[in-house]
Amino acid sequence: IDIFYDVSAESSTEFPDRLSLMEVRLQAQEDEITLLKSSLADALRKLRLHDQQIPLLKQQLIAGKRNSLFQCANIKIFPGLLVYAIQPTTIRTLQKQLSKGSEDSQGSCPQTPTSSSPAPPKEPTSNPHGGLLSPIREGEKMLCQSIKMFIRGRPITMYIPSNILNYEELRMDLPSQKLDLDWVYGYRGRDCRANLYLLPSGEAVYFIACVVVLYHIRNQTQRHYQKHTDCVRCLAIHPDKVRVASGQTAGVDKDGKPLQPFVHIWDSKTLVTLQQIGLGTFERGVGALTFSSSDAGTLLCVIDDSNEHMLSVWDWNKNIKHVEVKSTNEAILAVDFSPTDTNNIISCGKSHVYFWTMSAGTLTKKQGIFGKYKKPKFVLCFVFSLTGDVLTGDSEGNILTWGKSAADTKTLGKGAKETFQIMKQTRAHEGSVFAMCVLQGGAILSGGGKDRKVIRWSADLAPERECEIPEKFGAVRTIADVDGEELLVGTTRNAILRGTFSDGFVAIVQGHVDEMWGLATHPTQNIFISCGNDRQVCVWNAEDHKLDWCTTLEESGLCADFSPNGAVVSVGLSTGRWVVLDLQTKEVVSDLTDGNEQLSVMRYSPDGSFLAVGSHDNLIYIYNVTEGGRRYTRFGKCTGHSSFITHLDWSKDGKYIMSNSGDYEILYWDVASGCKLLRNRFESKDREWASYTCVLGFHVMGVWLEGSDGTDINALCRSHSESMVAVADDFCKVHLFQYPCPKPKAPSYKYEGHGSHVTNVRFTHNDSHLLSMGGKDTCILQWRVKGAAPGDHSKEHLASSSSVCSSSRICPLFKNFQKSGLLSIKSAFTAC
Repeated sequence: IDIFYDVSAESSTEFPDRLSLMEVRLQAQEDEITLLKSSLADALRKLRLHDQQIPLLKQQLIAGKRNSLFQCANIKIFPGLLVYAIQPTTIRTLQKQLSKGSEDSQGSCPQTPTSSSPAPPKEPTSNPHGGLLSPIREGEKMLCQSIKMFIRGRPITMYIPSNILNYEELRMDLPSQKLDLDWVYGYRGRDCRANLYLLPSGEAVYFIACVVVLYHIRNQTQRHYQKHTDCVRCLAIHPDKVRVASGQTAGVDKDGKPLQPFVHIWDSKTLVTLQQIGLGTFERGVGALTFSSSDAGTLLCVIDDSNEHMLSVWDWNKNIKHVEVKSTNEAILAVDFSPTDTNNIISCGKSHVYFWTMSAGTLTKKQGIFGKYKKPKFVLCFVFSLTGDVLTGDSEGNILTWGKSAADTKTLGKGAKETFQIMKQTRAHEGSVFAMCVLQGGAILSGGGKDRKVIRWSADLAPERECEIPEKFGAVRTIADVDGEELLVGTTRNAILRGTFSDGFVAIVQGHVDEMWGLATHPTQNIFISCGNDRQVCVWNAEDHKLDWCTTLEESGLCADFSPNGAVVSVGLSTGRWVVLDLQTKEVVSDLTDGNEQLSVMRYSPDGSFLAVGSHDNLIYIYNVTEGGRRYTRFGKCTGHSSFITHLDWSKDGKYIMSNSGDYEILYWDVASGCKLLRNRFESKDREWASYTCVLGFHVMGVWLEGSDGTDINALCRSHSESMVAVADDFCKVHLFQYPCPKPKAPSYKYEGHGSHVTNVRFTHNDSHLLSMGGKDTCILQWRVKGAAPGDHSKEHLASSSSVCSSSRICPLFKNFQKSGLLSIKSAFTAC
């Protein structure tokens, strides 16, 4: 038997390691497949290009145009291209002629050192006037500079704009602007309890993501406690109504390793952290906590989210743990001290109510006995009546009154101890009783799940008044008393309502209830739109900090964009369908479908005459837009990507598109000429873009951290002033860089607040604010941009150098990264 248990224990510990190893191997294989697909697509594209150029090369070589082709040493022969047409000896002859011609050219162009390793093939420069490279007039310099960046082993070529003469001397500085959290949209009611309280200051305190919000319900202002490093899960108010305790989940770091959860005790007036407890003690997260009340709040009881749900009692001011004990393997939903005796603690959860007694440094528990009453699946909440009874609300819709009874010696025999039993059962709600609250006079409030009712009961549980919450807000999650008549109600659809039994309730806080991806800002007003997997499209007023209106679609909304005239907004859905909404009438004015896969980006051209729709079927659909954005006709589609479209931008003249795809491709399209793929990406190096949301490109290459995975950056957005760029990453952070930032390891300001991957960022029309959208945390953060706009200051750094850049070798690590498929990014500077 001992051997069996040892082997079982060993197997149980090895299983997660084996599973983790298999996951790593699977990910490596997927990365290798992606790399192979990308390499194959690149090879096919280059082969097609080479086939087109070889006859032309032969013709030019026969005609004896060698000297006119190569007159400057800064123009590099394309050995990977010419080898298809001529012998290596011919290439060496041409190189010698090039070197000789350079020496006789009056020193106008310095000679390019020759690399000992062969350079990778480059795409030729197309020219409407002649061959592979047009003849260069005397004294004219033509530079073809590029940067290579590697993601998952795939090389990505970035061509350097002509106005940059010395890439190596570019300086990357911090942006002159900074961000300050201005407003938090949303409330976490869908899966958290007892997280809404009213302070004497008139502020409602609640949380979402990593932020605890203090919202003044009359002045409609917000303050924020921002010291948490991951999602806040629970909240408790000290008896003095000033100090607050908040507990967070553990979360993981950038490498996937678990971080340690903790509890912060802080002053709600000054937002100063008074104490941090439990670091290194709690596991996974803090599920519930409460202050003692009979001793002026000296003790704090905490239950963590470990398998055993460890219950610990702390002298929080001294950061001393008095006692810790395993509570149960079942979920625990609430805990509280007795209002009359600090040594008595009650907890409830899945199919249980526990009555704890603390004595001499130990905790002992007694389980409440349901006896003849049906045992509920969950005991969801409890309160203490003014008489000292414990009232619990459960999943059967009942309020149970518990009391202490004498020992049953007849049944249990001598030595039997007193027990906690049900004294009374009151039918309260249809469905679960999600929340309970005791008013000053002893009256009790209860909130229902299925029936969405708030009921006021007398002290002896006789119903007095009731009110039903509108269905669109969901069920009652928690209740907070304002003045005995007015109430605050938190709901399961992430809304906070304010009202009375007589006048009803209105929403003062609203938010999404599922993962969000779509975000767009109005071109001329402080308005923005959000959409997500909850099928809601919400139009927000960033100035008044409120929801203007909301509509529910038939499918999930994943992307959106306002037309340049601001009259309509297009929303891309999860099935290839997309709709256009009129902002005034709130009606759908156009409904079209492209393919049967989800759409990832919608983007209007600067003048509003075109709409580009990026899809997961690897295509970009182009539409003509007429009648002020209300009529759409298919113009064409851009075919050439080997993976799904992730981002795209229009040029300022509205003729070209730059696009990124899921396999880290950067392609350029000539829309005006019939959605043609521009084979020579070098031609687009000096093109100006109306917006910059593509995460891959020369001007934003510095936002990628060394060692990044290709999915670490979900979105970015350049400001309208073109002086800064905001980045949404996969690690709950928002970054602010200067723009442009084309060099690796560019410095940035980093901002925390989200509790999930940040899916999108957008600047408002005048760059006064930045909006960031969390994914699963269902939170939208509005950041105020501080500091004077630097204008073109960052551009001056790029154009300040006057010397001609010299060449250097391609990064020698390239072959190693390509062979191993390592998930890392390296940059190498090349001049050709």
